[in-house]
Amino acid sequence: MPPLAAVRASNAAFIHASAYTPVGVFVGGTSGIGEGMVRTFAENTGGKSDIIIVGRNRGAADRILESLPKPDTNDTKFAREFVQCDATLIRNVQVATQDILSRHPKINYLIMSPGIATLSGRDETSEAIDKKMAVHYYSRWKFLSDLLPALTKANDAEEKVAVLSVLGAGKGGAIFEDDLHLKKHYSLVNAALVAPTYNDLMIESFSERAPSLPLLHACPGFVRTSIGSSSPSALMRWSTAILVPLSRPFSISAIDCSQYMWHAIYETASKPGAWRIGSIGEDLGKKRYFGNDKQRKLVWDHTKGVVDAALRVPPANQ
Repeated sequence: MPPLAAVRASNAAFIHASAYTPVGVFVGGTSGIGEGMVRTFAENTGGKSDIIIVGRNRGAADRILESLPKPDTNDTKFAREFVQCDATLIRNVQVATQDILSRHPKINYLIMSPGIATLSGRDETSEAIDKKMAVHYYSRWKFLSDLLPALTKANDAEEKVAVLSVLGAGKGGAIFEDDLHLKKHYSLVNAALVAPTYNDLMIESFSERAPSLPLLHACPGFVRTSIGSSSPSALMRWSTAILVPLSRPFSISAIDCSQYMWHAIYETASKPGAWRIGSIGEDLGKKRYFGNDKQRKLVWDHTKGVVDAALRVPPANQ
């Protein structure tokens, strides 16, 4: 992998065909790595792109969108949109994707990086899904499932397309075949190990269904973000305030991380299929890979069942 300066130059040199305006959907784009992905995308396209930020913080999204580079043209309008969505609930994801698709029948990039940092135990939503697992896995599956037709449509038009889930490629562990809901074996460690493996299996399963698309699961490494400082856990907020400054020599900024992630999209994932990406955008191959064909199908069937059940739960205001 080339040094960061070369990665920046390579990203900036990537040219989308003038025949289309690239559309990027950024789930979790209001802060951290997601915000970095938004800013780098806008910069590399000279502002000539449609950008949809999906998240909870409208104020943060508005500030980001307003600060993005303005295109050097007045005859074309480029979308700058915020879609409200608390991704702990699958129903919210469905509402968000329907909203996006109503205006964007073609999507070029789906970037998913929402995160939640807490030291609490299993914390179920009204849909009976643990909040951490909902944000780190189930909601991502639903976003990709719903937006896949729009991604496929862009790909069929010979436009550049990619899906990126930023979580923990190479940092997962074995799954519990008899407890895919992670109710009997729940712990912070198990949740942290299972979610990356589910993401690996997710991109592989969707790759089987959309073999012409590049689908990436990445581990960003140690990135300086606000996820710890905004945690509902007082202990995590306190420890973050102490550890983040001390870790500065060993960590990178969200913007630098985004450069490596975009390089993985533009260069590393050189052909369709499922990709596992490291912190500097490199191909991890099967490094620390867990899972097999049987488990891939088990997790797919399990996930579809969980998502379908969640959508049958009446909304809280009914």
